[in-house]
Amino acid sequence: MSVDTGESPASPADQGKSNSGRETVIEIVSLYQAQKKIYPRAVSGLFARWRWGLVYFTQILFYGLPWLQWNDRQAVLFDLASRRFYIFGLVLYPQDFIYLTGLLLISAYALFLFTAVAGRLWCGFACPQTVYTEIFMWIEKQFEGDRQARIKLDASPWSFNKLWRKSGKQISWIALGLWTGFSFVGYFTPIKELWASAFTLGFGPWEWFWVLFYGFATYGNAGYMREQVCKYMCPYARFQSAMFDKDTLIISYDQERGEPRGSRGKKVDAKAAGLGSCIDCTLCVQVCPTGIDIRKGLQYECIGCAACVDVCDTVMDKMSYPRGLIRYDTQNGLAQHLSPAQKLRRIFRPRVLVYSTVLVLLSTALLSSLLFLRSPVKLDVVRDRGVLSRLVEDGYIENLYRLQVMNATEGAQRFELNVAGMEGIQLAKPVELDVAAAEARWVTVAVRVPPEVVARAGAGAHPIAFQLTGHALDKQGAQTKAIEVREKSTFVVPR
Repeated sequence: MSVDTGESPASPADQGKSNSGRETVIEIVSLYQAQKKIYPRAVSGLFARWRWGLVYFTQILFYGLPWLQWNDRQAVLFDLASRRFYIFGLVLYPQDFIYLTGLLLISAYALFLFTAVAGRLWCGFACPQTVYTEIFMWIEKQFEGDRQARIKLDASPWSFNKLWRKSGKQISWIALGLWTGFSFVGYFTPIKELWASAFTLGFGPWEWFWVLFYGFATYGNAGYMREQVCKYMCPYARFQSAMFDKDTLIISYDQERGEPRGSRGKKVDAKAAGLGSCIDCTLCVQVCPTGIDIRKGLQYECIGCAACVDVCDTVMDKMSYPRGLIRYDTQNGLAQHLSPAQKLRRIFRPRVLVYSTVLVLLSTALLSSLLFLRSPVKLDVVRDRGVLSRLVEDGYIENLYRLQVMNATEGAQRFELNVAGMEGIQLAKPVELDVAAAEARWVTVAVRVPPEVVARAGAGAHPIAFQLTGHALDKQGAQTKAIEVREKSTFVVPR
Protein backbone atom coordinates (compact mmCIF):
# COMPACT_ATOMS: atom_id res chain seq x y z
CA MET A 1 0.00 0.00 0.00
CA SER A 2 1.36 3.43 -0.92
CA VAL A 3 0.72 6.66 0.91
CA ASP A 4 0.43 9.93 -1.02
CA THR A 5 2.27 12.65 0.93
CA GLY A 6 1.24 15.36 -1.49
CA GLU A 7 4.86 16.08 -2.43
CA SER A 8 6.21 15.49 -5.90
CA PRO A 9 9.40 13.42 -6.08
CA ALA A 10 12.57 15.46 -6.48
CA SER A 11 14.09 15.46 -9.93
CA PRO A 12 17.64 14.15 -10.43
CA ALA A 13 18.78 17.75 -11.00
CA ASP A 14 17.21 18.87 -7.70
CA GLN A 15 18.75 15.90 -5.91
CA GLY A 16 22.10 16.83 -7.40
CA LYS A 17 21.76 20.41 -6.18
CA SER A 18 20.79 19.21 -2.71
CA ASN A 19 23.71 16.79 -2.54
CA SER A 20 26.04 19.49 -3.82
CA GLY A 21 24.88 21.87 -1.09
CA ARG A 22 25.39 19.25 1.62
CA GLU A 23 28.83 18.39 0.24
CA THR A 24 29.80 22.09 0.31
CA VAL A 25 28.74 22.40 3.95
CA ILE A 26 30.62 19.20 4.83
CA GLU A 27 33.73 20.46 3.04
CA ILE A 28 33.62 23.79 4.95
CA VAL A 29 33.16 22.00 8.30
CA SER A 30 35.92 19.53 7.45
CA LEU A 31 38.24 22.37 6.44
CA TYR A 32 37.64 24.16 9.74
CA GLN A 33 38.08 20.97 11.76
CA ALA A 34 41.28 20.17 9.86
CA GLN A 35 42.90 23.42 10.95
CA LYS A 36 45.57 22.67 13.50
CA LYS A 37 45.87 24.94 16.49
CA ILE A 38 48.70 27.40 16.03
CA TYR A 39 51.06 27.97 18.93
CA PRO A 40 52.98 31.15 18.08
CA ARG A 41 56.36 31.43 19.73
CA ALA A 42 57.27 34.64 21.57
CA VAL A 43 59.75 36.83 19.74
CA SER A 44 61.74 39.96 20.50
CA GLY A 45 63.37 42.46 18.19
CA LEU A 46 62.93 45.78 16.42
CA PHE A 47 59.55 45.06 14.85
CA ALA A 48 58.21 43.38 18.01
CA ARG A 49 59.04 46.58 19.92
CA TRP A 50 57.27 48.66 17.27
CA ARG A 51 54.24 46.40 17.49
CA TRP A 52 54.09 46.62 21.28
CA GLY A 53 54.61 50.37 21.09
CA LEU A 54 51.48 50.61 18.94
CA VAL A 55 49.64 48.25 21.30
CA TYR A 56 50.35 50.66 24.17
CA PHE A 57 49.46 53.71 22.08
CA THR A 58 46.17 52.39 20.69
CA GLN A 59 44.96 50.92 23.99
CA ILE A 60 45.83 53.99 26.07
CA LEU A 61 43.90 55.97 23.46
CA PHE A 62 40.92 53.59 23.38
CA TYR A 63 40.59 53.00 27.13
CA GLY A 64 41.62 56.52 28.17
CA LEU A 65 39.67 58.81 25.83
CA PRO A 66 36.24 58.22 27.43
CA TRP A 67 37.61 59.35 30.80
CA LEU A 68 39.17 62.55 29.46
CA GLN A 69 37.23 65.71 30.40
CA TRP A 70 36.81 68.82 28.24
CA ASN A 71 34.92 71.93 29.39
CA ASP A 72 33.22 70.02 32.23
CA ARG A 73 32.03 67.24 29.96
CA GLN A 74 33.35 64.05 28.41
CA ALA A 75 35.87 64.97 25.70
CA VAL A 76 34.72 62.32 23.21
CA LEU A 77 31.06 61.31 23.44
CA PHE A 78 28.66 60.16 20.71
CA ASP A 79 25.36 60.98 22.38
CA LEU A 80 22.90 59.12 20.16
CA ALA A 81 19.90 59.88 22.39
CA SER A 82 20.26 63.64 21.98
CA ARG A 83 21.82 63.30 18.51
CA ARG A 84 24.94 65.25 19.40
CA PHE A 85 28.53 64.15 18.96
CA TYR A 86 31.26 65.76 21.03
CA ILE A 87 34.87 65.54 19.87
CA PHE A 88 36.91 67.80 22.12
CA GLY A 89 35.91 71.35 21.04
CA LEU A 90 33.66 70.18 18.19
CA VAL A 91 29.94 69.69 18.59
CA LEU A 92 28.54 67.79 15.61
CA TYR A 93 24.95 67.00 14.65
CA PRO A 94 23.52 64.39 12.24
CA GLN A 95 23.56 67.14 9.59
CA ASP A 96 27.36 66.97 9.80
CA PHE A 97 27.38 63.41 8.43
CA ILE A 98 29.45 64.69 5.49
CA TYR A 99 32.44 64.94 7.84
CA LEU A 100 32.16 61.25 8.67
CA THR A 101 32.10 60.50 4.94
CA GLY A 102 35.24 62.59 4.48
CA LEU A 103 36.96 60.80 7.37
CA LEU A 104 36.12 57.39 5.88
CA LEU A 105 37.50 58.47 2.50
CA ILE A 106 40.71 59.71 4.11
CA SER A 107 41.07 56.41 5.99
CA ALA A 108 40.52 54.43 2.79
CA TYR A 109 43.10 56.39 0.79
CA ALA A 110 45.58 56.23 3.68
CA LEU A 111 45.17 52.44 3.66
CA PHE A 112 45.68 52.34 -0.11
CA LEU A 113 48.78 54.52 0.17
CA PHE A 114 50.43 52.58 2.99
CA THR A 115 49.64 49.28 1.30
CA ALA A 116 51.10 50.39 -2.03
CA VAL A 117 54.29 51.54 -0.29
CA ALA A 118 54.89 48.89 2.37
CA GLY A 119 52.23 46.18 2.21
CA ARG A 120 50.02 45.26 5.15
CA LEU A 121 51.41 47.70 7.73
CA TRP A 122 47.92 48.21 9.18
CA CYS A 123 47.33 44.48 9.59
CA GLY A 124 50.71 43.76 11.13
CA PHE A 125 50.93 46.59 13.62
CA ALA A 126 47.70 48.52 14.28
CA CYS A 127 44.66 46.41 13.32
CA PRO A 128 42.46 45.74 16.39
CA GLN A 129 42.56 42.02 15.63
CA THR A 130 46.37 42.07 15.73
CA VAL A 131 46.51 44.31 18.80
CA TYR A 132 44.08 42.28 20.91
CA THR A 133 45.52 38.97 19.76
CA GLU A 134 48.93 40.22 20.92
CA ILE A 135 47.49 41.14 24.33
CA PHE A 136 45.58 37.86 24.71
CA MET A 137 48.65 35.83 23.72
CA TRP A 138 50.73 37.72 26.30
CA ILE A 139 48.17 36.80 28.99
CA GLU A 140 48.22 33.21 27.75
CA LYS A 141 52.01 33.13 28.01
CA GLN A 142 51.92 34.40 31.62
CA PHE A 143 49.70 31.48 32.66
CA GLU A 144 50.75 28.66 30.35
CA GLY A 145 54.28 29.52 29.26
CA ASP A 146 55.79 29.83 25.80
CA ARG A 147 55.13 27.65 22.76
CA GLN A 148 56.55 24.30 23.91
CA ALA A 149 55.07 24.65 27.38
CA ARG A 150 51.61 25.35 25.93
CA ILE A 151 51.83 22.37 23.56
CA LYS A 152 52.87 20.13 26.45
CA LEU A 153 50.13 21.50 28.71
CA ASP A 154 47.40 20.94 26.11
CA ALA A 155 48.58 17.37 25.52
CA SER A 156 48.71 16.50 29.24
CA PRO A 157 45.76 15.03 31.19
CA TRP A 158 43.71 17.29 33.41
CA SER A 159 45.34 18.05 36.74
CA PHE A 160 45.26 20.81 39.35
CA ASN A 161 48.18 22.52 37.59
CA LYS A 162 46.40 22.47 34.23
CA LEU A 163 43.08 23.53 35.77
CA TRP A 164 44.37 26.63 37.56
CA ARG A 165 46.45 27.74 34.58
CA LYS A 166 43.56 27.35 32.13
CA SER A 167 41.07 28.90 34.56
CA GLY A 168 43.32 31.86 35.32
CA LYS A 169 43.78 32.52 31.62
CA GLN A 170 40.05 32.31 30.93
CA ILE A 171 39.14 34.63 33.84
CA SER A 172 41.71 37.18 32.65
CA TRP A 173 40.47 36.95 29.06
CA ILE A 174 36.83 37.39 30.13
CA ALA A 175 37.71 40.34 32.38
CA LEU A 176 39.63 42.07 29.57
CA GLY A 177 36.83 41.39 27.09
CA LEU A 178 34.20 42.87 29.43
CA TRP A 179 36.35 45.91 30.19
CA THR A 180 36.77 46.42 26.44
CA GLY A 181 32.99 46.21 25.95
CA PHE A 182 32.45 48.62 28.85
CA SER A 183 34.94 51.11 27.36
CA PHE A 184 33.28 50.84 23.96
CA VAL A 185 29.84 51.64 25.40
CA GLY A 186 31.49 54.53 27.30
CA TYR A 187 31.85 56.35 23.99
CA PHE A 188 28.04 56.41 23.63
CA THR A 189 26.87 56.67 27.26
CA PRO A 190 28.69 59.03 29.65
CA ILE A 191 31.28 56.72 31.14
CA LYS A 192 31.08 58.12 34.67
CA GLU A 193 27.35 57.36 34.75
CA LEU A 194 28.09 53.94 33.26
CA TRP A 195 30.72 53.29 35.92
CA ALA A 196 28.27 54.17 38.70
CA SER A 197 25.67 51.85 37.13
CA ALA A 198 28.21 49.03 36.93
CA PHE A 199 28.28 48.62 40.72
CA THR A 200 24.53 48.06 40.86
CA LEU A 201 24.30 46.28 37.49
CA GLY A 202 21.89 49.03 36.49
CA PHE A 203 22.70 49.10 32.79
CA GLY A 204 19.89 49.68 30.31
CA PRO A 205 18.96 46.92 27.82
CA TRP A 206 21.08 48.30 24.99
CA GLU A 207 24.01 48.94 27.29
CA TRP A 208 23.88 45.32 28.51
CA PHE A 209 23.68 44.09 24.94
CA TRP A 210 26.67 46.06 23.65
CA VAL A 211 28.90 45.47 26.69
CA LEU A 212 28.33 41.72 26.42
CA PHE A 213 28.36 41.58 22.62
CA TYR A 214 31.54 43.63 22.19
CA GLY A 215 33.18 41.83 25.12
CA PHE A 216 32.30 38.42 23.68
CA ALA A 217 33.52 39.46 20.22
CA THR A 218 36.87 40.56 21.69
CA TYR A 219 37.15 37.35 23.73
CA GLY A 220 36.25 35.10 20.81
CA ASN A 221 38.24 36.84 18.08
CA ALA A 222 41.45 37.43 20.05
CA GLY A 223 41.29 34.33 22.25
CA TYR A 224 40.16 31.67 19.81
CA MET A 225 39.59 32.82 16.23
CA ARG A 226 42.89 34.69 15.92
CA GLU A 227 44.42 33.80 12.55
CA GLN A 228 41.06 32.50 11.29
CA VAL A 229 39.78 36.09 11.23
CA CYS A 230 42.76 37.21 9.15
CA LYS A 231 42.70 34.23 6.80
CA TYR A 232 38.98 33.67 6.21
CA MET A 233 36.88 36.55 7.56
CA CYS A 234 38.84 39.70 6.68
CA PRO A 235 38.21 40.81 3.07
CA TYR A 236 41.44 42.85 3.03
CA ALA A 237 43.49 39.66 2.73
CA ARG A 238 41.65 38.83 -0.48
CA PHE A 239 42.06 42.07 -2.38
CA GLN A 240 45.43 43.25 -1.03
CA SER A 241 47.21 41.87 -4.09
CA ALA A 242 45.36 44.41 -6.24
CA MET A 243 47.24 47.18 -4.41
CA PHE A 244 50.67 45.49 -4.53
CA ASP A 245 53.16 45.83 -7.34
CA LYS A 246 56.78 44.74 -7.81
CA ASP A 247 58.04 47.84 -5.99
CA THR A 248 55.91 47.34 -2.85
CA LEU A 249 57.90 46.58 0.29
CA ILE A 250 56.81 43.18 1.59
CA ILE A 251 58.18 40.56 3.97
CA SER A 252 60.51 38.60 1.69
CA TYR A 253 62.75 35.58 2.00
CA ASP A 254 65.99 35.93 0.02
CA GLN A 255 65.88 32.59 -1.71
CA GLU A 256 69.08 33.22 -3.65
CA ARG A 257 71.01 33.68 -0.44
CA GLY A 258 69.16 31.13 1.71
CA GLU A 259 69.06 28.08 -0.58
CA PRO A 260 69.93 25.30 -0.43
CA ARG A 261 68.87 25.29 3.18
CA GLY A 262 70.09 22.80 5.74
CA SER A 263 71.07 22.44 9.37
CA ARG A 264 74.72 22.75 10.32
CA GLY A 265 76.95 23.65 13.25
CA LYS A 266 78.07 27.17 13.89
CA LYS A 267 81.66 26.35 12.87
CA VAL A 268 80.70 24.72 9.54
CA ASP A 269 81.69 26.65 6.40
CA ALA A 270 78.38 26.98 4.59
CA LYS A 271 79.93 27.66 1.18
CA ALA A 272 82.26 24.67 1.45
CA ALA A 273 79.30 22.50 2.45
CA GLY A 274 77.26 23.79 -0.50
CA LEU A 275 74.62 25.35 1.79
CA GLY A 276 72.85 28.71 1.86
CA SER A 277 72.35 30.91 4.89
CA CYS A 278 69.05 29.25 5.96
CA ILE A 279 69.77 26.62 8.62
CA ASP A 280 66.20 25.27 8.37
CA CYS A 281 65.47 25.91 12.05
CA THR A 282 61.78 26.59 11.23
CA LEU A 283 61.67 29.37 13.83
CA CYS A 284 60.19 31.69 11.19
CA VAL A 285 57.23 29.30 11.00
CA GLN A 286 56.95 28.92 14.78
CA VAL A 287 56.65 32.67 15.42
CA CYS A 288 54.17 33.31 12.58
CA PRO A 289 50.70 34.12 14.02
CA THR A 290 49.02 32.68 10.91
CA GLY A 291 51.27 29.60 10.73
CA ILE A 292 52.69 30.11 7.23
CA ASP A 293 56.20 29.45 5.94
CA ILE A 294 57.52 32.70 4.50
CA ARG A 295 60.17 30.75 2.62
CA LYS A 296 57.46 29.63 0.20
CA GLY A 297 57.05 33.20 -1.02
CA LEU A 298 54.37 35.84 -0.57
CA GLN A 299 51.05 34.40 0.63
CA TYR A 300 47.76 36.15 1.26
CA GLU A 301 47.74 34.85 4.84
CA CYS A 302 50.84 36.93 5.67
CA ILE A 303 49.75 39.94 7.75
CA GLY A 304 53.14 41.66 7.55
CA CYS A 305 53.86 41.56 11.29
CA ALA A 306 57.59 40.94 10.63
CA ALA A 307 57.89 38.45 13.51
CA CYS A 308 59.79 36.17 11.13
CA VAL A 309 62.21 39.02 10.38
CA ASP A 310 63.00 39.49 14.08
CA VAL A 311 63.56 35.81 14.81
CA CYS A 312 65.59 35.21 11.66
CA ASP A 313 67.87 38.15 12.48
CA THR A 314 68.42 36.59 15.92
CA VAL A 315 69.44 33.29 14.31
CA MET A 316 71.73 35.06 11.84
CA ASP A 317 73.42 36.82 14.77
CA LYS A 318 74.01 33.51 16.54
CA MET A 319 75.44 31.97 13.37
CA SER A 320 77.59 35.09 12.71
CA TYR A 321 75.85 35.56 9.33
CA PRO A 322 74.72 38.94 7.98
CA ARG A 323 71.17 39.91 8.91
CA GLY A 324 68.42 40.26 6.32
CA LEU A 325 67.82 36.71 5.11
CA ILE A 326 64.17 37.55 5.76
CA ARG A 327 63.53 41.28 5.44
CA TYR A 328 61.34 44.01 4.06
CA ASP A 329 62.16 44.13 0.36
CA THR A 330 60.53 44.47 -3.05
CA GLN A 331 60.24 41.89 -5.80
CA ASN A 332 62.29 44.13 -8.08
CA GLY A 333 64.80 44.68 -5.30
CA LEU A 334 65.35 40.96 -4.86
CA ALA A 335 65.46 40.18 -8.57
CA GLN A 336 67.65 43.12 -9.62
CA HIS A 337 69.74 43.45 -6.43
CA LEU A 338 68.72 47.08 -6.00
CA SER A 339 70.40 49.24 -3.39
CA PRO A 340 68.33 50.90 -0.61
CA ALA A 341 68.63 54.24 -2.42
CA GLN A 342 67.32 52.75 -5.68
CA LYS A 343 64.36 51.16 -3.87
CA LEU A 344 63.64 54.45 -2.12
CA ARG A 345 63.47 56.30 -5.45
CA ARG A 346 61.00 53.75 -6.78
CA ILE A 347 58.57 54.60 -4.00
CA PHE A 348 57.58 57.76 -5.86
CA ARG A 349 55.75 56.02 -8.68
CA PRO A 350 52.43 57.09 -10.30
CA ARG A 351 50.19 54.97 -8.07
CA VAL A 352 51.76 56.31 -4.88
CA LEU A 353 51.73 59.90 -6.15
CA VAL A 354 48.03 59.68 -7.06
CA TYR A 355 47.10 58.25 -3.64
CA SER A 356 49.22 60.89 -1.89
CA THR A 357 47.70 63.76 -3.86
CA VAL A 358 44.13 62.64 -3.24
CA LEU A 359 44.89 62.07 0.45
CA VAL A 360 46.40 65.56 0.88
CA LEU A 361 43.48 67.20 -0.95
CA LEU A 362 40.85 65.34 1.08
CA SER A 363 42.62 66.05 4.39
CA THR A 364 43.03 69.74 3.55
CA ALA A 365 39.40 70.08 2.49
CA LEU A 366 38.11 68.34 5.63
CA LEU A 367 40.27 70.36 8.04
CA SER A 368 39.52 73.64 6.26
CA SER A 369 35.81 72.95 6.38
CA LEU A 370 35.89 72.04 10.06
CA LEU A 371 38.06 74.96 11.14
CA PHE A 372 36.96 77.79 8.84
CA LEU A 373 33.77 77.01 6.89
CA ARG A 374 31.63 75.19 9.44
CA SER A 375 28.82 77.37 10.82
CA PRO A 376 28.62 77.74 14.61
CA VAL A 377 24.84 77.43 14.41
CA LYS A 378 22.55 75.28 12.27
CA LEU A 379 18.99 76.06 11.27
CA ASP A 380 16.48 73.49 10.02
CA VAL A 381 13.04 74.53 8.77
CA VAL A 382 10.14 72.06 8.75
CA ARG A 383 6.70 73.03 7.43
CA ASP A 384 3.67 72.25 9.53
CA ARG A 385 2.00 69.67 7.30
CA GLY A 386 -1.22 69.83 9.30
CA VAL A 387 -1.85 73.48 8.34
CA LEU A 388 -0.12 74.37 5.05
CA SER A 389 -1.86 77.71 4.70
CA ARG A 390 -4.72 79.54 6.37
CA LEU A 391 -6.61 82.84 6.22
CA VAL A 392 -6.32 85.04 9.32
CA GLU A 393 -7.48 88.51 10.36
CA ASP A 394 -7.35 91.42 7.86
CA GLY A 395 -7.13 88.95 4.96
CA TYR A 396 -3.55 87.91 5.68
CA ILE A 397 -2.40 84.46 4.53
CA GLU A 398 -0.46 82.61 7.21
CA ASN A 399 1.86 79.59 7.06
CA LEU A 400 3.19 77.72 10.10
CA TYR A 401 6.77 76.45 10.42
CA ARG A 402 8.80 74.54 12.98
CA LEU A 403 12.41 75.70 13.21
CA GLN A 404 15.21 73.80 14.90
CA VAL A 405 18.11 75.97 16.04
CA MET A 406 21.24 73.96 16.87
CA ASN A 407 24.13 75.55 18.73
CA ALA A 408 27.33 73.84 17.52
CA THR A 409 29.60 75.64 19.96
CA GLU A 410 30.57 75.41 23.63
CA GLY A 411 29.12 78.86 24.42
CA ALA A 412 25.60 80.29 24.70
CA GLN A 413 24.11 82.25 21.77
CA ARG A 414 21.34 84.85 21.46
CA PHE A 415 19.36 85.26 18.23
CA GLU A 416 16.66 87.30 16.55
CA LEU A 417 14.64 85.65 13.77
CA ASN A 418 13.55 87.40 10.57
CA VAL A 419 12.00 86.30 7.30
CA ALA A 420 12.43 87.66 3.75
CA GLY A 421 11.72 86.76 0.15
CA MET A 422 8.27 88.28 -0.52
CA GLU A 423 7.08 91.87 -0.30
CA GLY A 424 5.49 92.64 3.06
CA ILE A 425 6.24 89.20 4.51
CA GLN A 426 6.55 89.23 8.30
CA LEU A 427 6.48 87.10 11.41
CA ALA A 428 3.16 87.06 13.31
CA LYS A 429 5.13 88.12 16.40
CA PRO A 430 8.81 88.86 17.04
CA VAL A 431 11.00 85.86 17.87
CA GLU A 432 14.04 86.17 20.07
CA LEU A 433 15.66 83.16 21.66
CA ASP A 434 18.67 82.15 23.74
CA VAL A 435 20.32 78.83 22.93
CA ALA A 436 22.58 77.29 25.56
CA ALA A 437 25.91 75.67 24.76
CA ALA A 438 25.51 72.59 22.51
CA GLU A 439 21.72 72.89 22.80
CA ALA A 440 19.13 72.24 20.09
CA ARG A 441 15.83 74.15 20.40
CA TRP A 442 12.58 73.87 18.48
CA VAL A 443 10.45 76.95 17.95
CA THR A 444 7.12 77.26 16.11
CA VAL A 445 6.63 80.46 14.09
CA ALA A 446 3.80 81.88 12.01
CA VAL A 447 4.64 83.82 8.82
CA ARG A 448 2.10 86.19 7.24
CA VAL A 449 1.78 87.89 3.85
CA PRO A 450 -0.60 90.85 3.15
CA PRO A 451 -3.65 90.15 0.93
CA GLU A 452 -2.57 92.57 -1.85
CA VAL A 453 0.80 90.78 -2.14
CA VAL A 454 -0.98 87.42 -2.23
CA ALA A 455 -3.19 88.67 -5.06
CA ARG A 456 -0.18 89.73 -7.13
CA ALA A 457 1.89 86.64 -6.35
CA GLY A 458 -0.84 84.15 -7.21
CA ALA A 459 -1.39 80.62 -5.94
CA GLY A 460 1.50 78.21 -5.44
CA ALA A 461 4.73 77.86 -3.47
CA HIS A 462 6.94 80.95 -3.35
CA PRO A 463 10.57 80.94 -2.18
CA ILE A 464 11.37 82.66 1.10
CA ALA A 465 14.29 82.56 3.54
CA PHE A 466 14.56 82.57 7.31
CA GLN A 467 17.45 84.52 8.79
CA LEU A 468 18.96 84.18 12.26
CA THR A 469 21.09 87.11 13.40
CA GLY A 470 22.75 87.32 16.75
CA HIS A 471 25.90 86.98 18.81
CA ALA A 472 27.75 84.41 20.80
CA LEU A 473 27.83 85.15 24.52
CA ASP A 474 30.77 84.86 26.88
CA LYS A 475 30.49 83.46 30.41
CA GLN A 476 29.36 86.84 31.74
CA GLY A 477 26.59 87.08 29.10
CA ALA A 478 28.32 89.81 27.07
CA GLN A 479 28.01 89.64 23.27
CA THR A 480 31.11 88.57 21.37
CA LYS A 481 31.21 87.14 17.85
CA ALA A 482 28.42 88.12 15.41
CA ILE A 483 26.54 85.21 13.81
CA GLU A 484 24.22 85.12 10.81
CA VAL A 485 22.53 82.06 9.27
CA ARG A 486 20.03 81.74 6.43
CA GLU A 487 17.83 78.81 5.51
CA LYS A 488 15.55 78.56 2.45
CA SER A 489 11.93 77.49 2.52
CA THR A 490 8.66 78.19 0.68
CA PHE A 491 5.47 80.11 1.42
CA VAL A 492 2.29 78.44 0.13
CA VAL A 493 -0.56 80.57 -1.25
CA PRO A 494 -3.82 78.56 -1.64
CA ARG A 495 -5.87 78.58 -4.80
